[in-house]
Amino acid sequence: MKHLLQPRTRAYLQLHIAVLLYGLTAILGDLISISAVSLVWWRVLITSASLLFFIKFGKQLLQLRTPDILAFSGIGFIIAAHWLTFYGAIKLSNASVVLAAMSTASLFTAVIEPLLTDKPFRQSEFIVGLLIVPPLLIIANNIDLNMMDGLLMAILSALLAAIFATLNKKLVHKASAYQITFLEMFSALVIISAALPFVIDHDTPLVPVGMDWVYLIILSLACTTFAFIISLYALKEVSAFEANLVINLEPVYGIFLAIVILKEHHELSLSFYIAVIFILLIVFLHPLLTKKLDERHAREF
Repeated sequence: MKHLLQPRTRAYLQLHIAVLLYGLTAILGDLISISAVSLVWWRVLITSASLLFFIKFGKQLLQLRTPDILAFSGIGFIIAAHWLTFYGAIKLSNASVVLAAMSTASLFTAVIEPLLTDKPFRQSEFIVGLLIVPPLLIIANNIDLNMMDGLLMAILSALLAAIFATLNKKLVHKASAYQITFLEMFSALVIISAALPFVIDHDTPLVPVGMDWVYLIILSLACTTFAFIISLYALKEVSAFEANLVINLEPVYGIFLAIVILKEHHELSLSFYIAVIFILLIVFLHPLLTKKLDERHAREF
């Protein structure tokens, strides 16, 4: 299939597969009984271990320049913060609310990508990102107050996701997908390990039990190692903004899975799902919206 598809078509297919797996992470995070910090620690530990073979147990890292190693390690710290806020938000609300809030990543990316890369600011991308705000406000007004902290934490998680996606786009050509993923996962493991004694929740177990292990293996190998690597390959062909718009489809897959597996539709109102539909329409209509806005901007100037 690799040779039958155009590079950008293949990149979008890889992104959609990755996003389907990312949507599953919220469900697994809800099912796993340990705290958010413990969950992320086990996730990066298993993921880092799974990549050792692909980087020849560290030998491939010797090919990289020290500044690049430090840069990818720094991104790993941001990823760790993103996952901590992501799973913390799920524990404070539920998977569906968090997945909907993550759609704000496109708005953040429209601003952050021009600041951190050579890509010029596009007013059309910013406007499309802004269109996601009204339905998100509808969601905020139609959830229980005890879920509001989770919603706000999820928006912070979306900001962190926009930052690390943009930085990965900027640096993705400096190393292989395996090298990048290992460095980022291992640095996340280091920072969380250092913080673990100070933030551990003693009311929840540190060591997974029973089905937690099964969920963690799926989360780490399929939803992290595999999904992260194919998304990095895709970033070589598409912009960070385009990638985040596909990632905005995470609520489609994730909320559907939450309905089927977690039965969360009993917790949420019709208004919530109407708002989610508006978000999805914005994502699907993005190419047409940006084209029309760019054409209008060109006529004006």
